Amino acid sequence: MFRRKQASQSQAPAPMAAGVRLQQMRRRVRLSRLAVLTAIAAGPIALGVAVTSSPTVVEAATPAKPAAARTTAAVADPAGYAQLFVSAWLRSNADDAMSAQARLAQSMAPAADLPAPAADAQSRLDTVTAVRSAQRRAGQWSVTVAAQYIDGRVRYYAVPVTADQSGGSFAVTGAPSVVAGPARAEMPKSPYGVNVPDSDLSSAVGGFLGAYLSGAGEVDRYLAPDVKLSVVAPAPYTTVAVQRVLAIEEAAAAEQVPADGTKVRVLAQVEARDTDGRWPLAYELALKVRSGRWEVTALESQSLQDGGRA
Repeated sequence: MFRRKQASQSQAPAPMAAGVRLQQMRRRVRLSRLAVLTAIAAGPIALGVAVTSSPTVVEAATPAKPAAARTTAAVADPAGYAQLFVSAWLRSNADDAMSAQARLAQSMAPAADLPAPAADAQSRLDTVTAVRSAQRRAGQWSVTVAAQYIDGRVRYYAVPVTADQSGGSFAVTGAPSVVAGPARAEMPKSPYGVNVPDSDLSSAVGGFLGAYLSGAGEVDRYLAPDVKLSVVAPAPYTTVAVQRVLAIEEAAAAEQVPADGTKVRVLAQVEARDTDGRWPLAYELALKVRSGRWEVTALESQSLQDGGRA
């Protein structure tokens, strides 16, 4: 009897241990499913990690729909397209619809009729230039184009243009309209109110511009260290004479060179000459004193490389 009781006690732990293992396996399955569901919500990469790291066979789940890709339409500027159309349209003739200019205008604006200039028209078109672009609404533009004729007349046309979402395709949606030209903006007060006398500063400005525009000397000798400047090449003028130098800072008017580190901004009005005549030009410069001499740190009229400022 004692042996039977002992035998029954020795056999009891086996089913208990099997039950514990079964519960542990079920718990692992639940945890694995929870990990898979979490990975699905997190994304495909996390799902792959969860599947490879789990010993449990997981049924394939329906992948989540990818988020809609956000695309930003390119900023369209149909100014050049409208300019080309007006040039072709003004040079075309309804009586010669198969000419190159007429076919170009019709291809760009299928809904626009061609003009019919008089046979004895004297004034001829000279240049066509886009002067303003205004976006009315998404994909819809109005471009103002100026047409200048040989006799000096200028006429302005408003051209309706549509652009696709990518900003790479355009079409003129109708005939152009003759409109008034852009109003002249009020002239702002110039910040250059200090007159610079003949001095080391004006000499440095004249020497620099002479080298820059006529090749008289090396430009680098007038530049501050680490300032690089692309010169005009070949030199377009034979001589360059400074007519007037104006500055923003009072330090520019000093008779003696100020202390090292002093900075000024100047406007140089020059007269350049070549075989075709003389040309009034203006240049904005920034200069700085180093080792008792003025050096150019920036030519505001042109982008400088490597930062452009010392």
